[in-house]
Amino acid sequence: MEHFVIIGGDAAGMSAASRVRRHHPDLDVTVLEQSRDVSYSACGMPYNIADPERYIEDLVVRKAEVFREKQGINLLTGHQANSIDRQNRVVEADGPGGKALEFSYDKLLIATGALPVMPDIDGIDLPGVMPLKRLADGRNIKAYLAQNHVQDAVIIGMGYIGMEMCEAFAQLGINVKMASRGFLSGYNGEIAAKVYQYLQEQGIELHESCPVSSIERHNGRLRANCGKLAIDGDVVLVGIGVVPNSAMAAEAGIELGVKGAISVDRYMRTSDPDVFSAGDCADAYHVVTGEKVWIPLALRANRGGWAVADNLKKNITSLDGVAGTSVFKIFDLEVARTGLNAEQAKNAGFSPAEVVIESRTRAHSHPGGAPIWVNAVGDKVTGRLLGMQIVSSEGAAHRINAAAVALHSGMNVESFAQCDLAYAPPFSPVWDPMLTAANQLIKKIQERTDHRGI
Repeated sequence: MEHFVIIGGDAAGMSAASRVRRHHPDLDVTVLEQSRDVSYSACGMPYNIADPERYIEDLVVRKAEVFREKQGINLLTGHQANSIDRQNRVVEADGPGGKALEFSYDKLLIATGALPVMPDIDGIDLPGVMPLKRLADGRNIKAYLAQNHVQDAVIIGMGYIGMEMCEAFAQLGINVKMASRGFLSGYNGEIAAKVYQYLQEQGIELHESCPVSSIERHNGRLRANCGKLAIDGDVVLVGIGVVPNSAMAAEAGIELGVKGAISVDRYMRTSDPDVFSAGDCADAYHVVTGEKVWIPLALRANRGGWAVADNLKKNITSLDGVAGTSVFKIFDLEVARTGLNAEQAKNAGFSPAEVVIESRTRAHSHPGGAPIWVNAVGDKVTGRLLGMQIVSSEGAAHRINAAAVALHSGMNVESFAQCDLAYAPPFSPVWDPMLTAANQLIKKIQERTDHRGI
């Protein structure tokens, strides 16, 4: 019997294990997971933390016992994989109590995910200073909030996790103070400015261009130091990003790619044909540029796990890549993006043109509408649509999917402007805001064409 070993029991790992069990019942499947948690909704943690009445275990999609008893997967929680011996096809691991174990494999999947960035500063290991990446982190934060009187929270980082935890703390009646080197990097300046202004209106204390240099105990509380500025709080959340958990692969001589992620082809194979990788530890191809990128995405992790299962014996499922489509909610605001911003487009060799338009989410005569801002980016040379960003209190999250499909299809701006999008007064003006943005972008692109024709 052939042995398929998986390192990592989260989205990619368990998706692969379940699909292999369905389609390749002849394979022996072993999953090594260092924690006690598998198959849970990590993206739901900020919303769970915001509700003290909800148990953190509610985020578990499928318990370990189900994988073991109903699917026949040898799921070993509390097992820390340490190294990969590719020559002998063995994974060396520590079991419960530190017992040294070896697991032989014919095929191997590395699905070790990503690690939270914890800056190398004094005080980062103080009690009450915590990241939010794994379910255990959510468990720790929820317990800390229940056991301590928290009036003020300091969030280091103004990315997605920082924004979502900002709302979670605020819903708990906690004052929020945020500090970071930048604000929503990757977003168009006007779009980011709308979010920044909105947060200020919600009473959030923002300290942009303020990298925290140290954390200390001061008068029984925590103090984050940023130059001469001291930001006091009762809890400090570190949300400055994640990095690929690829060290074990690198030590085994497996090729790494962009940003230190494990390099994989479209079939999820690494530089070793018997070793696959999927999830947040692996890179991907960008559908707009065709180049390798590292953008950790939940859907990509699950889809990658499926592809690995399909491709264990022969190449069956090829993945096109990612557009970097994402969305987050901050209070009543939806902030969404897909594809490239203007700077990224220029760095990729395009000649970008961009617009930012303001419209309404509903027909002007229909009550309850809200302002909506759309940023659209296109290539002046080919007319191709390169990216879009949307912010509004309604309609941004689902609108962005149309732009994502357009990017996957390689549409140009003129073709997108001709799309037959749904219209009814409660949902959109006759000219959807995305179409308005596309029409304005066409003018920007034609400015270059007209100039060349003079």
